[in-house]
Amino acid sequence: MPNYVYVGAAPWIAASKNAATGGLYRLDADAGRWERLSSGLPDAVEARCVTAQPGAPGIVYVGTQSGPYRSTDGGDNWTRLDLPGKDKRVWSILLHPKDRRTIYVGTEGTTIYRSRDGGESWDELTPPAPRGMVKTSFPCRVICLVVDADDTERIYAALEVGGVMRSDDGGDRWTGCNESLLEFTGEPRLRSRIVSDTETEGMMDSHALATSPARPGAVFLANRMGLFRSDDGGERWREMGIGRFSPLTYARDVKVSLHDPRTLYAALSVAAVSDEGSLYRSQDLGETWQRFDHGVAMKSTVMAIAESPADPDRLYCATRRGQVFGTADGGQRWQEYKLPDGVEGVYGLWAA
Repeated sequence: MPNYVYVGAAPWIAASKNAATGGLYRLDADAGRWERLSSGLPDAVEARCVTAQPGAPGIVYVGTQSGPYRSTDGGDNWTRLDLPGKDKRVWSILLHPKDRRTIYVGTEGTTIYRSRDGGESWDELTPPAPRGMVKTSFPCRVICLVVDADDTERIYAALEVGGVMRSDDGGDRWTGCNESLLEFTGEPRLRSRIVSDTETEGMMDSHALATSPARPGAVFLANRMGLFRSDDGGERWREMGIGRFSPLTYARDVKVSLHDPRTLYAALSVAAVSDEGSLYRSQDLGETWQRFDHGVAMKSTVMAIAESPADPDRLYCATRRGQVFGTADGGQRWQEYKLPDGVEGVYGLWAA
């Protein structure tokens, strides 16, 4: 499998004048060459998430405005997986780590779809809106789905702007995990209101979740106000204090290393729309952090992180306005791979 990097983009409200928004792109990192992928995909594709089958990097999934699509040849050709409900705009895809035939798809609202037969048929799951969900100028969406590293029947969902939900039975029933998160809004510094009429908005503005086999029962959350951790499945949360290590605390992504379960990566910026971003790494499950990128200039919000499952030295991150940065030597040197055609609105990122 070549050293491919996949980047998905979609329209966003603060795009530069005349910028191209949307598209699915594949980078051959060795050659430094980009290719726009289109065969079988919708016209003017909006690609908000990209992932690949564990152990089979040629089987790639992308979430679009018309549902999920799958490629079995590394992205050259795509086939749609038909969802049964009305919510087709996909924001997240979770491939079960132990059962290749089980797939979860998160869309707008609180809608989650589950397939037990590799995408041939789907159940439309209908989690209730958790307490604390905020009504904003844009629809709530299931922006991230992760499976517990210790219990694969436990699924977490991050909602933008609705906090966190959890299922303990593979998605049949769901409970909210927001009670403790809402308590943080008693602190003025953790209040934020931009697109609603409530200052709890910032704590409910979830962006990413991660779990680690090195800490069973724990879940890590990246949201507008920073990084948070629960050690009991989302019942109680504690602030991880990223502000002690980084001047930027708006957290868009958090990832646990595929090669070292004690290592975390976090995408930190000023705000959703900003001209600065950074990538931080922790090697002790978030107790301490160090800036990981260097020698490059991130000129907008860092949206996503992707570590190669095949090579622990290869790691990438992508910014809102189309910059992709990568290291092939464990962070010693970094290179920029700017998306072609002035593309902005980056959401999805995956590395082979």
